[in-house]
Amino acid sequence: MTDERATSTAAPAGPTGKAGASVSGGGSVAAPGGSVAAPGGSVAAPGGSVGGGASGASGDPGGVASAGAGASVGPGRGDSGDPAAEQAARIQQLVTEIETEIGEAPLDVVAEIEGDAVPSIEGLAGGRQAAEENARVEAAVRQILVEIGEDPDRPGLRGTPERVHRMYAELTAGYRVDPDRLVNGAIFPVDYSEMVVVKDIPFYSLCEHHLLPFFGTAGVAYIPKGRVIGLSKIPRIVEMYARRLQVQERLTQQIADFLMERLEPKGVGVVIEATHLCAVMRGVRKPGTVMTTAAVLGLFRSNDKTRAEFFAHLERRPPAP
Repeated sequence: MTDERATSTAAPAGPTGKAGASVSGGGSVAAPGGSVAAPGGSVAAPGGSVGGGASGASGDPGGVASAGAGASVGPGRGDSGDPAAEQAARIQQLVTEIETEIGEAPLDVVAEIEGDAVPSIEGLAGGRQAAEENARVEAAVRQILVEIGEDPDRPGLRGTPERVHRMYAELTAGYRVDPDRLVNGAIFPVDYSEMVVVKDIPFYSLCEHHLLPFFGTAGVAYIPKGRVIGLSKIPRIVEMYARRLQVQERLTQQIADFLMERLEPKGVGVVIEATHLCAVMRGVRKPGTVMTTAAVLGLFRSNDKTRAEFFAHLERRPPAP
């Protein structure tokens, strides 16, 4: 795998929020309405099963569709009476939504994300250890409230330490996503060698320097070498890396490296545009500032025309419905 570094520039611009994700370029087909299939509406039930009805087309190349029984996600919310177990069930459900389509049977793989030492979902659920971990986080939040001059026992703040703990567990769920379950074998042999572009992918992440959000859109492209990846997997890859403590430069590079390693295409290009609240509501306080980062590997780096084609696709707006 080629080890390239992301480049970054900062320039004032308007808001970057764009809905949905679209596909363009080299004869590839845009998803209807610019939307990307994503699981939704799943409800944790007692006994740990999620009811999965029939789903529509998954968005994967080749018209792959998925339907059938839901995936197990652990105990349902409110069933056990154990807050730690309920929290684990919520996070596991979110992780499952990132990893799989509704009705898709995930691979039976129990592997940690390479290079990331993170607690397992099981480690969050039940038992004395989980209760002690929760108590430490919530005590730390309570102490922050005291330090800024607040009364953590007043009605509006009484439940804040627990809410903040749940929030950070949700916003950093990407650490617990298994890449093998996410890809789930959705790499297909296809005789196609032109550029595939998925753009306007919305994401939200947390700046690791101030723990404030940054958010925007990602554009991802690759040139296949005999294999393509399911369409919905690309936004899921973005989500997996965005739901961590991040800097935008690393987020951009991680997405590009993941596709290069898993798909082995002729090249990969990733561009991210984002607004950082650490530069908007504190510090320099410059609303409207947008940061742009790019990572280009393979042909996207060595061939000027390929890179120019990629940037041209990003600028092109999809037709109105």
